[in-house]
Amino acid sequence: MVVADLGCSSGPNTLILVTEVMSTICDLAQMDDHRGLELQFFLNDLPGNDFNLIFRSLKQLQLQNHAAMEKTAAPSYYIAGLPGSFYTRLFPCQSVHLFHSSYSLMWRSKVPKDLLSGTHLNEGNIYIGKTTPPVVVKLFQEQFRKDFELFLILRYRELVCGGRMVLTFLGRKSEDILMHGDVASMWELLSEALQTIIGKGRMDQEKLTSFNIPFYAPSMDEVKAMIKQTELFDIEHVGLFESNWDPQDDSSSDMVLNCASSGENVSKCIRAVIGPLIMDHFSEAILDELFLVYASIIGKHLEKGKAKYPVILVSLKRAVH
Repeated sequence: MVVADLGCSSGPNTLILVTEVMSTICDLAQMDDHRGLELQFFLNDLPGNDFNLIFRSLKQLQLQNHAAMEKTAAPSYYIAGLPGSFYTRLFPCQSVHLFHSSYSLMWRSKVPKDLLSGTHLNEGNIYIGKTTPPVVVKLFQEQFRKDFELFLILRYRELVCGGRMVLTFLGRKSEDILMHGDVASMWELLSEALQTIIGKGRMDQEKLTSFNIPFYAPSMDEVKAMIKQTELFDIEHVGLFESNWDPQDDSSSDMVLNCASSGENVSKCIRAVIGPLIMDHFSEAILDELFLVYASIIGKHLEKGKAKYPVILVSLKRAVH
């Protein structure tokens, strides 16, 4: 059985999929005969990902799984890193049984061409904001449609007959793109932090005008429409849940106990995600100051109430043609 994690990253959560699959197989092994089953895991991300950190973490994982494998007829498993964009072919035809991707598919393959070239401008914004022109909104939407269709086509070719995909990514609750909610607000606040750095004379306004992130948070209807349009997958489940901005806050309360502390947590999280893009477009020299300013802005924003990301979860089965 071949399992692939697309956009695996290299933090403490990277190997959770391996652990979950192994645990599920061990549970099934108590009911059915799974002797002879072997598992091959592929951990995929862009070539700049720290795969060495993942490989250094494998020893601890092996020690954790060793006890479980002694108690049950757990299968042998093998783990390999696979650098490359998931907007390209990654595997031979019909060779993968399960694709998993968590918090990755809201990232586009590139910034829309007409934004990158300066044909259209998104002044004062780095994503879709309240002042974003309709033509720029359309560019972001078109880039999503192209990328998501390509992703589905590529994975269809790589999955075995009856193979599955489980995808989790940031979305939005409203069909109205301008009623963008907390996901877009997160980027608007980062734009505000960048404007503060510009106001201090640390960089030019033109730098911000030419910076747009390769990102798009679709609605559930957009996602379902694209899946149905390709006719490549059957939707087994699609739903939306919400996750707190602060990765350290697991409470269901609408209260933020310490806005300043939560602001710092959110800032650190977003820095880990977008720091390389900021560094590449602007300068590494502004990173520390920028995310200190951002933490303060986020803290003030959270005084209005807890902010949450809408998250779309989709389970798909390869269609039979």
